[in-house]
Amino acid sequence: MEFNEVLIVLMFVSFILLLFTGFPVAWVLAGVGTVFAFIAWMADLHMDTLLGIDFNSVGLVVSRIYKIMDNWILVALPMFIFMGNLLDKSGVAENLMHSFQALFGRVRGGLAITVVLIGIILAASTGIVGASVVLLGVMSLPAMLKQGYCKTVTVGTVASSGTLGILIPPSIMLVIMADQLALSVGDLFMGAVFPGLLLGTLYIVYILGWGILKPDSMPLAENVQPVTRQVWIDVIKAVTPTLAMIVAVLGSIFAGIATPTEASAVGAFAAMLLAWQNGKLSVKVVKECLHDTLNVSGYIFAIFIGATMFALVLRELGGDEYIESLLTSLPFGPYGIILFILGIVFLLGFILDWIEITLIILPLVAPVVSALEIAINGYGVLDNPTLVWFVMLVALTLQTSFLTPPVGFSLFYLKGVCPPEVSLNTIYKGVIPFIILQLTALALLISFPGLVNWFPAMVYGS
Repeated sequence: MEFNEVLIVLMFVSFILLLFTGFPVAWVLAGVGTVFAFIAWMADLHMDTLLGIDFNSVGLVVSRIYKIMDNWILVALPMFIFMGNLLDKSGVAENLMHSFQALFGRVRGGLAITVVLIGIILAASTGIVGASVVLLGVMSLPAMLKQGYCKTVTVGTVASSGTLGILIPPSIMLVIMADQLALSVGDLFMGAVFPGLLLGTLYIVYILGWGILKPDSMPLAENVQPVTRQVWIDVIKAVTPTLAMIVAVLGSIFAGIATPTEASAVGAFAAMLLAWQNGKLSVKVVKECLHDTLNVSGYIFAIFIGATMFALVLRELGGDEYIESLLTSLPFGPYGIILFILGIVFLLGFILDWIEITLIILPLVAPVVSALEIAINGYGVLDNPTLVWFVMLVALTLQTSFLTPPVGFSLFYLKGVCPPEVSLNTIYKGVIPFIILQLTALALLISFPGLVNWFPAMVYGS
């Protein structure tokens, strides 16, 4: 191995090992980048290695950090985060829970189906995984356990349903991916609609099938009331305001009326209207939401800055060429290389958060995928159909990172609101079937790229 290749490998190894020390990820990224920049500089001075890292590299870091802070697309992040936080406190989910529970009360597994449907609606209106998991857990766990549901099915349903928010638009992950790869946010948002709904459908089919095979694990509630016209009216009343907000946000993007950044402001305002309609809007609530938004946004942008330093040093050392040579030298065809990349992303999800993978790994492998010349149908409309399809594969793979130990955030969000009798080991067992369902959906997207590209092409083509 060349000296620069040794440094590249050591950078990744050092980063992963330092994660287990408990230091904040942003400091680890920035620190590793700084240390290896210094090592490369010293090597150039004393070993004549010609790695090319000097004071000009520091200037590049400053320039790139300024571009992050000056990026108009990223303004959408705090807006969507604020929208999700406010909806978390608006009482919308509680109204949905009561109305859907009455509608599906006569179906075995109906309460679990209710959780999935609310998870889909929350995903399309908040995009904040932590808020969705905690909210679904607080609302549904006591009712499901009291009704006699199997603990593993209960916690698996809640954790996986709350995680849908990272994929179904408006997703902050898709905003960051679009920014990193210079893709249209609208393309990714529209491309994620069918995969998100497909995943939710697989969850519901699994719950219905499990209810048939193991009816004792999902008993019906006592004194189930018949589904009357009033029940349907209550469902429509509960769903309509939230759907109106979703249409206002995503519809304005799909119709070309607003950019994703402008639509995020529309969503934040619509969330305030919903909270006001439910009598939950107050100065105290708004201050709490702003405080939470500041914390999450600060966390994300700090990782942005750290990842910028890490990625710049990696590229200065020739990391792009090294990764590309490793992947293209694999004895696989184009689809084999993509499967290999997705396998690496899946394994990295056990130890890394989706933000680090998106900011560091995705920009390194995306050029390789573009160069594979896979004939993915863009229906004569999409500029880069292969990359849009591949990004959606990565996004779906990263969903599993929320459910896989030891750093599956949804697991810990859920454990925080679980009754004492529900152990972390029970949660681990409960999410395994849903991880398999996520991988099943991934296989379907690989086999049928039209599930990703057809919808955005149809919208733009019309």
